[in-house]
Amino acid sequence: MIEILHTTLAFVVAIALLIAVHEYGHFSVARRLGIKVEKFSIGFGPALFSWRSRDGEVQYVIAAIPLGGYVKMLGENPDEQEEGSAGALSEADRKRAFNLQPVWKRAAVAAAGPAYNFFFAIFAYMVVAWLGQSVLPTIIGHVAPASVAEQSGMQVGDRVVAIQGREVHSWQQMEELLKHRVGADAELQISRDEQLTTVHVQLPLQEKDPLLIDVAGQVLGFTPGLLVSVEDVVVDSPAQNAGLLKGDVVQQINGREVGNVNQFIDQVKDHAGQTVAIVVKRGQTLLELQVIPDEDQNKQGRIGVRLSSQAVHGTELYRMSLGEGISYGFVRTWEMTALTLGVFSKMVTSTISPDNLGGPIAIAQLAGKTAEMGLVYFLSFLALISVNLGVLNLLPIPVLDGGLLVYLGLEKLRGKALSPKFLEITQFIGLVLIISLMVFAFYNDLSRLFRG
Repeated sequence: MIEILHTTLAFVVAIALLIAVHEYGHFSVARRLGIKVEKFSIGFGPALFSWRSRDGEVQYVIAAIPLGGYVKMLGENPDEQEEGSAGALSEADRKRAFNLQPVWKRAAVAAAGPAYNFFFAIFAYMVVAWLGQSVLPTIIGHVAPASVAEQSGMQVGDRVVAIQGREVHSWQQMEELLKHRVGADAELQISRDEQLTTVHVQLPLQEKDPLLIDVAGQVLGFTPGLLVSVEDVVVDSPAQNAGLLKGDVVQQINGREVGNVNQFIDQVKDHAGQTVAIVVKRGQTLLELQVIPDEDQNKQGRIGVRLSSQAVHGTELYRMSLGEGISYGFVRTWEMTALTLGVFSKMVTSTISPDNLGGPIAIAQLAGKTAEMGLVYFLSFLALISVNLGVLNLLPIPVLDGGLLVYLGLEKLRGKALSPKFLEITQFIGLVLIISLMVFAFYNDLSRLFRG
């Protein structure tokens, strides 16, 4: 129950903050340009709190459902743009009505929401850089036999310091750069015994999109090296009967070195009812244990253990200087923007399955996990979601900011406003598309939950 409350609180804080940033962008630019704002709402549904601005013009609202928000401006809705409606306004209000403003002012207001999301992401990434990130170092802990890495001369203990001339400071950063080189060659600069050497590798094309695979491990064949240990043992299970204990570090299974949890699980699955030899390290002693996995309903082996893994070389704190942090904020936001656009386009073309799309439940789970891990992780999460929110709102779909920018572009080309009827019809279509997308994302969330 406490975990659910923690996750819910983190989710509400994250969504409310990012929506407030987005809507404040529209609000602040509209007010600066002299457009009359009637309501500024965070959330939908019944109002929990509301108050008026000092001049009495704007009603501020915090509503019950924190999954959106809006800024209501005079003359913004299609029904306020019918012939005769503008004539009913006072001369002062006519000067401040949204629909009677020049195209450039309305475009500036529309673009301000997404722009503020990107500004927030830039600042959040700067703070992350200055506070310092706990990163997995680019030290190679394992090289697979006959792999591209081994054939290229890479060795255990090597540290990758640059790819294509660009410095890397974490395994994640290195992996992201390698993903862009799949199907081509890559130049890796490596530090070995305090000496720099250059390694050239060829990354063959893969059946799966590079975004969905571990390029270093699956394509090149090197990993940070993981210590796989027993986290828990089920009572009266094959594992307990064989003598496995919590804290045992798994070294081998059936004569094969164990580099990650999946390797261990695959071996157990494939040997239901057969004796499996497991070598573990307990303290300073190596033990070989014989386990016979039970067969489950899927004809796969199970021994009743929960495993965990951690990198052989642990993690490092990487903190940037003032200048580096500023640069990192802009560069990282651009990288995440490009990545988000790439994922969207690949989902549309089915290069990546839309099943990877996450909804509110997935966001809530990530919010809870990152908040639990600390401020730096939560800020990184907020920056990523803020970028996604900015990109999503710039898509040329009616009811989104990108759709409004398309309307304004058409108005500029035509030399006159679009008809209210056209706006109503296209906005209804846009609303149906957005609701369908949200329902699909929510369905994906539920499917993942039930699959475990």
